[in-house]
Amino acid sequence: MSDSQTSGPQWERAVLEKVALAAIREQRRSRQWGMFFKMMLLLYLFALLFIGMGWFGGSEVSKGSHTALVDVSGVIAPGSMASADKVIAGMQAAFKDKNTKGVILRINSPGGSPVQAGYINDEIRRLRGKHPEVPLYAVVEDICASGGYYIAAAADRIYVDKASIIGSIGVLMDGFGFTGTMEKLGVERRLLAAGKNKGFLDPFSPIQPEQTEHAETMLDDIHQQFITVVRQGRGKRLKETPDMFSGLLWVGQKSIDLGLADALGSLEYVAREIIKAENIVDYTQQENIAERVARRFGAAAAEMLVRLGGTGSFAIR
Repeated sequence: MSDSQTSGPQWERAVLEKVALAAIREQRRSRQWGMFFKMMLLLYLFALLFIGMGWFGGSEVSKGSHTALVDVSGVIAPGSMASADKVIAGMQAAFKDKNTKGVILRINSPGGSPVQAGYINDEIRRLRGKHPEVPLYAVVEDICASGGYYIAAAADRIYVDKASIIGSIGVLMDGFGFTGTMEKLGVERRLLAAGKNKGFLDPFSPIQPEQTEHAETMLDDIHQQFITVVRQGRGKRLKETPDMFSGLLWVGQKSIDLGLADALGSLEYVAREIIKAENIVDYTQQENIAERVARRFGAAAAEMLVRLGGTGSFAIR
């Protein structure tokens, strides 16, 4: 047998092996690059998600002289975006920055917890005393009622829009009573308690006059605290009327006439014309993904428990 006859098949086999190996290497290389680009795309999308959802939190880095902004938005309550923890953290960061020329609390809140509002009011007065050269103004958007106004009263000046809603200086405690429904359904309430008033304002038991009287006394005490805060904050600017502390609301211009606010003005107007620092840096503390999920799923459950619990809760709203 000749050499050409024996070498032909071996040569073809060698070429086929090389082609096959090259194809395999190319496929592996393609898969690796494909995985690399997919991972880069995934990381990019996660980065956008984290930034957009506020995963990293914190506030913007300031550059040069600026007006610091802290939002008080929504119901003032623990765990909310308008909680004392978040608002106070934002204010402290704003005052700490040496480039801050003035601080604006942008308020859009119907009220909420008197304790949370009280914490924020106290911290405003402390920071104003510690940094007398840095003014703090409240700018009201749609509504600044009850707990929102409790906070605003501590500001150097309050600016509103002509259509803003201001006031509701009062305190409430709400709940439900189911005794009539239970009688119609033939349901008997069996409440065992150690302590005469342990079932205080239980919604499934007939109302007790002495418990109602005690609750009203507590409401009056908190109401007087609210009135004192408003009088201290507004001083001689306040033009008191018989209805001022009754829980009524007023629109922007009327609130100025009553001394509950000082002037008309938006966020941009106050930064530009009053503080003289048009650059606005947002120090509002953002919630991360975990906080957002917990708030959305937990708030409804907590509210339901409060409603069904019967004793209710105090709210300046």
